[in-house]
Formats: sequence, C-alpha cells, structure tokens
Amino acid sequence: MDLHVEFDGPEDAPVTVVFCHGFTARLGEFQLQVEAIRDRARVVLWDQRGHGRSRWVDPRTATIDRTARDLGQVLDAVVPAGRPVVLAGHSMGGMTIMAFARQRPELFGTRVVGAFLLATSAGGLVARGPLGFAVKAMRTLHLLGLYLWWLRLLAPGLERLRRRGTWLGHRFTRRYLFGRDDATREAVRVVQAMLEETPLTVTMAFYGTFLDHDETASLPVLGRVPCTVVAAEYDRLTPADHGRQLAAGIGERAELVVVPGAGHSVNLTRTAVVDRALTDLLDRVGAAGPGAVRQAG
Repeated sequence: MDLHVEFDGPEDAPVTVVFCHGFTARLGEFQLQVEAIRDRARVVLWDQRGHGRSRWVDPRTATIDRTARDLGQVLDAVVPAGRPVVLAGHSMGGMTIMAFARQRPELFGTRVVGAFLLATSAGGLVARGPLGFAVKAMRTLHLLGLYLWWLRLLAPGLERLRRRGTWLGHRFTRRYLFGRDDATREAVRVVQAMLEETPLTVTMAFYGTFLDHDETASLPVLGRVPCTVVAAEYDRLTPADHGRQLAAGIGERAELVVVPGAGHSVNLTRTAVVDRALTDLLDRVGAAGPGAVRQAG
C-alpha cells in the first residue's frame, strides 16, 4: 500500500476512528482530536495520496472518487474485520467519506457505525459567484478540460518558483482558513506551513475534482448511522449553509453543530467544541448499539 498510515490508542478499544484530513493538509491536522479520544478509541490516521508522506503517482488519480477507494484500502488493510468503525473527515476528507458511502453502502450500518463530517460539503461549491459563472461558461464552451490541463501543465514550473512562508501566503491563509475572531498569528503560521507542504503539482491536479463534486445521492446511506455535521459560521471554503444542507440530506440521525465566529480550520481553533462534538458522537454510537441501524430506502 502506497499510503502512509499511523495509529494511536488501545488496540483492544471497542471502536476504531479513522480520520481523513483536508485538501493540502496531512494527518497531523487531527492531533488535538486524537488527544481527546485516544483513551476510548483505536485511532487510524492516513495521508491522502500526494499529501504528507503518501506517494504521488499520476495526476489523473487526483479525484475524490479515488481517495474514497483509498479509504477503503486503508480500512481493509489495517482495521480488523468485525471492529466497529467511525469515519471522521475534514473538508476533502468529509467528501471522501461521502464518496465511500456511495461506493460501499453495504458497510454502513454493519462495519461503519458513525460518521463525523467537519467543515465539508456534499456539492455545489462553485455554483455561484464569479468562479461559478466562469466554470459554467467554460463548460458551455467546452473549455473546462483545457483550463484544467493548463493548470496541471503550469504547476511544475510554478512549484519551482514558489516561495513558502510569505506575507501573501499568510494573508491568504488568514482570509480563507479562519473566521472573524478565531485566528492568532501563531495559529495562522502553523496552518500556512502545513498547507504549503503540499506541492502545487498536487494542488492543481486535485482542483478539478471539486468542480464536479456532488455526493448528495450518498447521503441516505450515511443516514443509516449516527452522524455529526460540524459547520463554521464564517467558513469561506465550505460555507455553513453547506453544512446545514448536508445535515438535512442525511436526515434525522444527523446532529448539526454550527460554531460561531469560526472559519474552515475550526478543528484547530475551536478545539473544545469540535472535541465535544466528536466524543458526543462516540457516546451516541455506543448507546445506539449494532441493533439500531436503519437501512436506507
């Protein structure tokens, strides 16, 4: 397996939590959440392809559909059969979980017993605004494929010229990854450094998959098990309305937590709120028991 995987927590824990990190991040983004649950769950963390210490092979594999298959590979390889699993994902990691639900629905309610979806979306990320208009126009003119090809072509040269830790990068990170009142200079620096570890060749290759992302059809599958959706009030990348729509699509087994004042990096800046939501989900999963699963229609 070409994917880097790490473990924490007791091997004999009653449940395993598999964390899926966000776009251009790595497994270390969940360090604070691991500390909150390591005494009660077996923890599996993995770097998505091209991120962190996982291998990067072919830009054509940079799709959410493929990262979902990667998640299945991790699950099959390192989590013992019969062990209940809770899947937790931030941003692209949450999208990966939704795609996994579409690909392997038979696992939800049998092996997968809960899902934690953090600052993520089921689709429509570029439906509005200037970017949405531009993408729609390129689709109409059949130019979108050419546009994405040019991005991938330019990426290696841009990566060679790239400077990390710049003031402009700091401003971008502050604006798009944080909310109105949840950023400290140190927190922005830490997030900027983590995101800039990912090469532009990977960033540009994955960019196109977000334009087509639509996993609304998978939400009834997630509705078979207890789910928690965490949205951040001032998230500019996956706005809070996407979290509300996601919870509504999952149905009555979804609990929605909207975090005031926070941005996309809510798991790093509102740690207590996110940790409490995660531990509450583990309590719900334990209380529900294996006989409480509902089958999607």
